[in-house]
Amino acid sequence: MRFFCVIFLLIISIIEIGPVPISPLFFIWIVLFRPEWFYELVQKIYRKN
Repeated sequence: MRFFCVIFLLIISIIEIGPVPISPLFFIWIVLFRPEWFYELVQKIYRKN
């Protein structure tokens, strides 16, 4: 799971080099729509083992 998160963040970082900032738009979308996959991801990250 961490591998996919790192890959996603790398892709976002590469896209950010362009003239249009992508990450603020992406995070606004997450805050507005609260997708289920994001909630599950946060639960997996903060779950105690």
